[in-house]
Amino acid sequence: MRLDKFVCKSTRLDRQQAALVIAAGDVTVNGNTIVDANIQVHESNCIKLEGARLVLRPFRYLLFNKPIDTLCSNVDGDYPSIFNLIDVPNPHELHIAGRLDADTTGLVLITDDGRWSFNVFNPKYQCQKVYRVTLRDSIEGERSGELDRQLMIRFKQGLALPGEAKPTLPAKLQYVSEHEVLLTISEGRYHQVKRMFALVGNRVNALHRERVGEIQCDVACGTWRYLSAEEVQGFGFSPLSELDTRA
Repeated sequence: MRLDKFVCKSTRLDRQQAALVIAAGDVTVNGNTIVDANIQVHESNCIKLEGARLVLRPFRYLLFNKPIDTLCSNVDGDYPSIFNLIDVPNPHELHIAGRLDADTTGLVLITDDGRWSFNVFNPKYQCQKVYRVTLRDSIEGERSGELDRQLMIRFKQGLALPGEAKPTLPAKLQYVSEHEVLLTISEGRYHQVKRMFALVGNRVNALHRERVGEIQCDVACGTWRYLSAEEVQGFGFSPLSELDTRA
């Protein structure tokens, strides 16, 4: 992470104050005085402020059940930010992993561990996300109570979305009712779910993310909880060894 961010996360200084002490030559990295706040550092580096070694506060990992008409943003806009519903210390240090549109509900992951959030939604790891999709038109096939098999095949083979160089990765459809399916995808392109169904002549009326990897959206709408260490480490890569799931 950037040196100024490291200083902020290991002291009570804000970003501006951290930049000032760095520019003043009060910060050393592995014994060398550094005056560039933008330099990238690693948690294994020996970073000192006025001779005292700095230690990062443990990273935080949260699950939030996003209500409709809220923004996956740190500030309010046309709708209120989801951070109005999350009462934690230093919320400005947190960011949202895998944003949802204002009209989409469900599971959102929130953290201050940028490396972890990048990996969770990195296409190379093909982390599966499950969405409950409510559609305008019926998706039943010739037999009532069954998913249109041609639709299932098209999603499994991948769809060539307009403006995209590559087709979507294979997606799985599961029938719920005449107008509702569970869709499993392993990537996160811009408005992907809505664009996929628009391409096959349908319209998404409601969208809810139920799962990311093995993490289920298991809290009430508008509420949150900390992830367990097992959930944080369950994506096949490890963040820092010391996890704080309490504060």
